[in-house]
Amino acid sequence: MVIAKNNIAVFGGSGFLGRAIVRQLVAAGMTARVAVRHPETMMAPDTTARGGHALSVYADVADETSVARALDGCDAAVNAVGLYVERRTEAFREVHERGAMHLARQSARAGVKALVHISGIGADLNSQSSYVRSRARGELLATEAFPGTTILRPSVLFGPGDKFLNTLIAMGRRSPVLALFGAGDTRLQPVYVGDVGEAVRRVLTTPSSQGKVYELGGPQIYRYRALIELVLKEAGRSRILLPLPFFAWDASPLSDLRM
Repeated sequence: MVIAKNNIAVFGGSGFLGRAIVRQLVAAGMTARVAVRHPETMMAPDTTARGGHALSVYADVADETSVARALDGCDAAVNAVGLYVERRTEAFREVHERGAMHLARQSARAGVKALVHISGIGADLNSQSSYVRSRARGELLATEAFPGTTILRPSVLFGPGDKFLNTLIAMGRRSPVLALFGAGDTRLQPVYVGDVGEAVRRVLTTPSSQGKVYELGGPQIYRYRALIELVLKEAGRSRILLPLPFFAWDASPLSDLRM
């Protein structure tokens, strides 16, 4: 079953990854229904698509009624909604778990042919990280409500306008000291955001991918220290690297770089 050129609802389509997904779908000639909380702020994707187009609709994964409306008439759905830092009005449990359940349940009721759920690499119910645990629980809730859900677990994303390399560069410019969490030995495998967008498109046109889990990483693994040193070298900067314990992570500007 190939669903290319049909209507694809992309929840969270205004985010960094969501925009890349929409660009890929539209460039492939598909219709992307960008389901977001603020559709009036959406801009047309930058693409030279042949026959594809995008339109924005209102949806909030906390509100199942709005999710159902956004899915009406769609052939497939993508859940690219993510929260990296908890706030007073937003919590991991509400976004990654209940939101995932709402979207998967309404996708099943709407009769969509495929559901792609964006999670995070290393999702684990037993993790010490509340973020990682919530990602894992979201996967379970999505697959329970929609058994054919395809799960994508991307690593740290990079690309034009990202919060990963750009945050490191900005910190290197304004501070003489950069933090090395866990002594800088943590390994990262950054993946280009456009490649993840392409992976979503391929899943939606490959019937055998339904119900499977894919972990997405880039071609090279870096230790965090080596990655910072590489960024500083490219930026022409020299900075002191200060080891810090992991509990200080959430208080840092890098706390939203989990995926």
